[in-house]
Amino acid sequence: MMFGMDGVEVGLIIVFFCLFAGILSGYPVAFAIGGAALLSFGILAMLSEAGWLTRELIDNRSDAFYALLDSGISEHAITLFRYPDLPTYTVPLFENGADGAFFRTLTFIVNRMNERVFAGPSIELLLAVAMFIMMGIALERSRIAQDLLTSMARVFGGLPGGLAVSVVVVGAFLAASTGIVGATVVTMGLLSLPTMLRHNYSPELGTGIIAASGTLGQIIPPSIVIVLLGTLAGDLYATAQEQRAIAAGCRDALTYLGEAAVVSVGTLFKAAIVPGLMLAFLYALYVFVYAMLRPGKAPPIEVDDTTPQGQLGSIQQRLIWCLAAPVVVVAVAGTLIATGIAGPQVVDRFALIERQTAPELRTNVSEQCQVAMIELHGQDMWDRSVAAQLLVDADTSDVPGDAELDAMEQQAIDALPPISKGMLTAMILFAAVFAVARGVAPGEPSVPLLAGSVGILGTLLVDALLVSPRASPGTAALLYALPFALVLYGLRHALPRLAGVTLLRVVFPPLVLIIAVLGSILGGITSPTAAAGLGAAGALMLSAYRKLGEDDNARGSRFIVMATFSIVIFLLLGVNFDLRTSIEHVGFENWVAFLFAASAYHVAFAGLLYSCWVLLRGGILRPVVRDTAK
Repeated sequence: MMFGMDGVEVGLIIVFFCLFAGILSGYPVAFAIGGAALLSFGILAMLSEAGWLTRELIDNRSDAFYALLDSGISEHAITLFRYPDLPTYTVPLFENGADGAFFRTLTFIVNRMNERVFAGPSIELLLAVAMFIMMGIALERSRIAQDLLTSMARVFGGLPGGLAVSVVVVGAFLAASTGIVGATVVTMGLLSLPTMLRHNYSPELGTGIIAASGTLGQIIPPSIVIVLLGTLAGDLYATAQEQRAIAAGCRDALTYLGEAAVVSVGTLFKAAIVPGLMLAFLYALYVFVYAMLRPGKAPPIEVDDTTPQGQLGSIQQRLIWCLAAPVVVVAVAGTLIATGIAGPQVVDRFALIERQTAPELRTNVSEQCQVAMIELHGQDMWDRSVAAQLLVDADTSDVPGDAELDAMEQQAIDALPPISKGMLTAMILFAAVFAVARGVAPGEPSVPLLAGSVGILGTLLVDALLVSPRASPGTAALLYALPFALVLYGLRHALPRLAGVTLLRVVFPPLVLIIAVLGSILGGITSPTAAAGLGAAGALMLSAYRKLGEDDNARGSRFIVMATFSIVIFLLLGVNFDLRTSIEHVGFENWVAFLFAASAYHVAFAGLLYSCWVLLRGGILRPVVRDTAK
């Protein structure tokens, strides 16, 4: 063995260095990866033919191997990693020679193409890659990144290292919108590096922070790397857990683990949000501390604030309404949830039929599997599962009738919190909007905002006193209509006030788009592919809206806003009503909801087509499609 390592380990190192050299060669990534694969295969083939790359295999005809089998150990569990003292024999890295390895790999590629592309099920998740890329490129082509950087520079520019901190913030923002590294680095380099050099920033600090901020696109969702990793990690994890269960003597992974062996893209997105934001925070903290220690390397700049001071009010008013009031609202909402006044209001009628003593683990397993499960889960969980299974076996009662089931359902409803958690969350957002609108424009009339606040309280009271989980969607909508109309009246006056602040006007629309995409994935509302399609459509409509704003086309802008609200209406109706018309009985309210949803769908689709036409006429759509295809 070369360097005391197995031939497979040495081969991985060679492949890594070939790939690294190919990427640094300057060739396009697709050609670099293909060339690195051919080059590394040639090197491995020569070293294997020369006898320098070998690998050790367990001698499965030795007495020690049969002794392990006789002791009850599964053949799948016998590896050199667990039993390094087993007799082995050495074979070349490519047992059948380089030509055999080449044709075997080629056959494998052809078979996988046939299974996964032609004959097998389509991988719809991969469509999310193209949609997320289109979303990021559309936002970048509409010069949103430039406006973001300018706005953030006004906010942080007066601080030591403020421009670099702005680069980190905008880099994290672009990472959440593009999901790719190259586009972020190029965009940030073209926009921010000349500005930093012009204000006497250190070239090393400027280029370093741009490169570091660009890498956030790999971890902050929606990341293309995570989407691609999720398509592979799910299959690999499921296969590995199945093999692990079989090696432990169990039938399948569900029996051994007690749960399905699933790793989804949504799970990876949830796991990546906090580390990504923490990494961005650490980048900004490092820049700020570096600028404090070496002020000549990252000096503060003079900021030209285009917003009149009289419009924003005093600093005290802004702190009270823009910071303290939203914190109080969130604290009150958290108290309501913690005390049980607000929470989920879902009662599954069919779940009430199921026995509540269902065992946590399957107990009808072999003795070998039982030992492995006790070692994994603990004796206490196994004993609880055995006791629960005995209760289930002893329970011979019939399925409860309708009257008994109604009583059980009413008992479960009475135990629910009076306020819906989803409705409380929506009202929190509206209350925060009203508070910030009051803070940024204290001189404007406060009556509309007070009316909206009264509507928030009225909506929560209606939800607590009048709307129950048994209420139909149509009845609930009628009960919510009056207080929610007051909320909409308040929003009608609050949103224009927020739009008067440059920072909010620039940051808010793409931020809402990103939150909508991630929220639909993390909340389990849609799949990553559908969410990516929503993000791409939203990015195109946002780009067209900005283009029409530059052209002073107010009518076209209003139509796109109408189409955007139509998407929201369509999604809300789809979540709250049963829009299927092929079922046996379709209620009147479902028919009304279906007609409204169909109308909203057509308006939204017309808005998307109009946005594409605006971008095509403005010379933006062609580069977006071309760069997405690349």
